Amino acid sequence: MTFNPADHSHRRYNPLTGEWIVVAPHRTKRPWQGQIEKPPQDTRPPYDPKCYLCPGNKRSEGAHNPTYQSTFVFQNDFSSLLADTPAGEISPHPLLRAKSEQGVCRVICFSPRHDLTLPEMPVSAIRQVVDVWAGQIAELGQIYRWVQIFENKGAIMGCSNPHPHGQVWGQQSLPNEPKKEDMQQQAYFEKHGTPLLLDYAQIELEQSERVIVKNEHWLAVVPYWAMWPFETILLPQRHVLRLTDLTDFERDALAEILKRLLSKYDNLFEASFPYSMGWHGAPTDS
Repeated sequence: MTFNPADHSHRRYNPLTGEWIVVAPHRTKRPWQGQIEKPPQDTRPPYDPKCYLCPGNKRSEGAHNPTYQSTFVFQNDFSSLLADTPAGEISPHPLLRAKSEQGVCRVICFSPRHDLTLPEMPVSAIRQVVDVWAGQIAELGQIYRWVQIFENKGAIMGCSNPHPHGQVWGQQSLPNEPKKEDMQQQAYFEKHGTPLLLDYAQIELEQSERVIVKNEHWLAVVPYWAMWPFETILLPQRHVLRLTDLTDFERDALAEILKRLLSKYDNLFEASFPYSMGWHGAPTDS
């Protein structure tokens, strides 16, 4: 018998983390008798007077939202990280260590419309979101070493409000996953003299079998080392450190490909597909 990765269990290497994952392709042939159900109908109105993210409404801590017409950013009323957390460390035992962490958490309302998700918004409105993402990185990156843009869409992903929104966190320390990715990419560049993700994007373009969507400046692929069902990674086609470095053309193209990619998720499942999405750029001090 000859090993065939299309049929036999194997491990795949994730060059961004230096870790290996187990892949079992033969399990896709197993019969399915699990739960199958129709997605619920989404009947949200364009404006919900009870939603604390809709324009003009009162938030839980008492502030009123402005009657915003596009993307709106505000300080999270229940921030996980606070800028005035006092510096400190406790270590009653080498196995029991804790350090204080300073930071900031903000909410980004993508649209004033309560009933629109990113793939349902026009490309021009998504472009405004991209600009806000870049602006937040530029602002918070002057203070914090790591700025994380992310969205948890859908109640099943832990989203506490259906109004289309994401978050931005700034913090002083580098989280585990970005730290591994930064170290791996630096090591690759020192060894090969070329950016890891740029080389990987070229391989995917040449092989084409895992490419979901692409345009002149971006491509979305199922990564060779994917851990999750329907996992994708969105890659620029030139070396870019952060969203702040994108040209106007690249920002336009990012908005366009985001709409196409997220629409494919919705169309595949015939529902407003829940997901977690995050942007990993270079640390702001690199």
